[in-house]
Amino acid sequence: MSTIAPPANPEADPRVKAVFDDIRATRQTDFINNLWRYLAFDATLLEATWAEVKRVMATPSSLDPLTKEMVYITASIVNGCSYCVHSHTASATAKGMTNEQHAELLSIVMLASKTNQLATGLQVPLDPVFDRG
Repeated sequence: MSTIAPPANPEADPRVKAVFDDIRATRQTDFINNLWRYLAFDATLLEATWAEVKRVMATPSSLDPLTKEMVYITASIVNGCSYCVHSHTASATAKGMTNEQHAELLSIVMLASKTNQLATGLQVPLDPVFDRG
């Protein structure tokens, strides 16, 4: 259950409407998902969050869009965000992620979680060759 109720008519606020219109244009869809609908309770927070998401996820960069989504899925798993796991898995699938790629991604997440816990539990000192500082 949400900690807040989403605004009944969020697009009555011109700032919210502008963000929603930009989401629609950027994603080339009429669908506005619940994250944005719930963030619309605070136009400033909505604007800032969308600007960052658009800059990182929707702006061409050295990472292709599918890779970005798969990284986002990984972070969402690690952070325990079911909503983001679902939404970014759907987005990655729409961008071409196959079942085999999804399974491989999950096996890497599982392996990293295990070895991260082992290294943390053992407090393994960093090898000098790995220190980029």
